[in-house]
Amino acid sequence: MISLAGRDILHAWPKFVFTGLGLGLLIGVTLSMAGVYRGMVDDARALLNNSGADLWVVQKDTQGPYAESSSIRDDLVRGVLGMAGVARAANVTYFTMQVQQGSEEVRAMVVGIEPGQPGGPAYLVAGRQITRSHYEAVADVKTGFLIGERIRIRRHDYEVVGLTQRMVSSGGDPMVFISLKDAQEAQFLKDNDAILNDRVRTAANPAFNRPGAPGLLEAVQATQTSSHSVNAVLVQIQDGFLPEQVAQPIRRWKHLQVFTRDGMEEILVAKLIATSARQIGMFLVILAIVSAAIVAFIIYTMTLGKIREIAVLKLIGTRNLTIASMILQQALGLGLIGFVVGKLAATVWAPIFPKFVLLETGDAVAGFIATMLICALASTLAIRVALKVDPAEAIGG
Repeated sequence: MISLAGRDILHAWPKFVFTGLGLGLLIGVTLSMAGVYRGMVDDARALLNNSGADLWVVQKDTQGPYAESSSIRDDLVRGVLGMAGVARAANVTYFTMQVQQGSEEVRAMVVGIEPGQPGGPAYLVAGRQITRSHYEAVADVKTGFLIGERIRIRRHDYEVVGLTQRMVSSGGDPMVFISLKDAQEAQFLKDNDAILNDRVRTAANPAFNRPGAPGLLEAVQATQTSSHSVNAVLVQIQDGFLPEQVAQPIRRWKHLQVFTRDGMEEILVAKLIATSARQIGMFLVILAIVSAAIVAFIIYTMTLGKIREIAVLKLIGTRNLTIASMILQQALGLGLIGFVVGKLAATVWAPIFPKFVLLETGDAVAGFIATMLICALASTLAIRVALKVDPAEAIGG
């Protein structure tokens, strides 16, 4: 049996192919937008996995340390270590900044860690871990730094001694790990001019500069040049204990907020990126509508261009079902070409995106089904026009 749809496509193949290419680029953008959302979720989960923590202990009444700011004293870790079910606990700081590399700047999340404790890079792809207490750094390869390079964070230069991979913040920024003491100084201490001004103000305050209290002024000023704050305590629990079983006593007796893995994932995925998810969803809806409009317009114009041929087919006894099937096959063929082009395009340009784009097979299958449905629905307008054609037009026009 001769394929009427195939013969008609071959007759006007340039228009059909170029339309398929344009539709494919739209589908590629759609798949990429879905991949951006998947990548954001994967970044959030990678952040939690890479921390190596079972519990996050943060400032009370906050959702820190990733979604909100959190500041607690670094000596609280000793009390947490003494709680039942706690195997390991370590202080950690997080702050995002522009890290300077020569004349260039890189957006990165700087992480202050205690070497060998939770929160540090779990593995390296080159170099070594931090061994000195000051001025060494381990960077994610996405930063572009190389072993031996020096990067500037606030007032100090750090030598990159190791490289890790897939260590990113929930926003996709690559991480740079430095020692906890260096990070505390970089995050919480003021600049030299501000420290000098505070010293002058403190010396001018009679409460701190009393004649009968030698050493008081120096002690107060010393506190202005040291920091004992961290953003969170990361906790690993002992075998045989449930996360909530360990978290509840810490909340009760230490007056701190404690999040389990499930709670922290809910904050990052359901709350932190919720607005971005809705925005991406809106883009997907708009792209679907635009794709349907393009397919409907092209199939409609192609149908109008062969009104006389359709009338001839009706005149020789071709059933309406056959004519409708021809138009539907053309629409589905257009969708198939568009999907193949779109999938190839998304695969090619995904690695070029600044943020991680995760293209999942399930999304591709859903995208293919959606494309076929959209093309089928878009063909209904052209089918209605074709079915209304009068066979007399074959001899009357």
